[in-house]
Amino acid sequence: MTALRFSGPVLPDGEPRDVYVVDGLVTFEQQPGAESAGEGWIVPGLVDAHCHVGLDPDGGVDEATQEEQATADRDAGALLLRDCGSPVDTRWIHDREDLPRLIRAGRHIARTKRYIRNYAHEVEPDELPAYVAQEAQRGDGWVKLVGDWIDRDAGDLTPSFPPEAFAAAIEVAHAHGAKVTAHCFGAEVLPGLIDAGIDCIEHGTGLTPDLVDAMVAGGTALVPTVMQLNNFPEYAAAAGGKFPDYATTMTDLHTRRRDTIMAAYEAGVPIYAGTDAGGVLPHGGIAGEVLELAAYGIPTHDALGAASWRARGWLGWNPVLEEGATADFVVYPRDPLADLEVLRSPSRIVLRGRVVA
Repeated sequence: MTALRFSGPVLPDGEPRDVYVVDGLVTFEQQPGAESAGEGWIVPGLVDAHCHVGLDPDGGVDEATQEEQATADRDAGALLLRDCGSPVDTRWIHDREDLPRLIRAGRHIARTKRYIRNYAHEVEPDELPAYVAQEAQRGDGWVKLVGDWIDRDAGDLTPSFPPEAFAAAIEVAHAHGAKVTAHCFGAEVLPGLIDAGIDCIEHGTGLTPDLVDAMVAGGTALVPTVMQLNNFPEYAAAAGGKFPDYATTMTDLHTRRRDTIMAAYEAGVPIYAGTDAGGVLPHGGIAGEVLELAAYGIPTHDALGAASWRARGWLGWNPVLEEGATADFVVYPRDPLADLEVLRSPSRIVLRGRVVA
């Protein structure tokens, strides 16, 4: 294979370098005869830490649609995806050299009749550990729980399972070598999950100062999916006539969302960028998620790191382009730390050492 040469400042440190790609790996040793393949600002491959390949508003989709979803993410620069729940088996993507690296959480696990139809395994508390064990074995090191959802009897958000059931589920997942994350909009579900040692919280709009402190102490990560949070008024309006308490809760969570997420960031909670694509949101939106994190007040360097070097390290991939690292990176025509809008316009996308877009 002909060696490729990419030139420019390499983030996160910004040092100008010639980056060579040989046999899918990065080297900084000069390669005579290397083909010049691009110049610009070079960023470790972007990460969408919360998306749903294989899912649309009605449930599972076919492989052709899955491919379209994964390709949209790739062409936006997201070369590593943490799939947070899909009702279909997407393992075939692992065998495609031209599609992003995929870390699957298996299928959502929710309470019976307490989640979106056709999305999840819907189970009762005594069944939860067995389903967690099953999805831990089927996935790629993660399990996704639905922590809370509207309870039509209560007319508001309530936890999907009692704290002891969540604790047992987390213990089982960890025993199988898997980490656990959970969909959590409200506050009531969070103490039990955090106390039980959950590894990550999705959305997290119900966080309070004491819960933030507990997350910091336990090393619990947060993927706030800030573009999804913008939809809360729509969810409130859709349910408001029948469930006014739920509408009030969702409106309040939306109103406080920026303060909530920034309090977590300022306290030191590890925050990563995830688009929640695959339900109502389209794939390929990682640039918008980073821009929204920055609009909340997260400094540019940390907002980009949440979708690149820090997120890659969190998920077990090379955080920086060092000698021998896998050659997954994106080249931009301008410095993204000076203008995050350039994330929408990559000039080269390199995956497994090949220019794929």
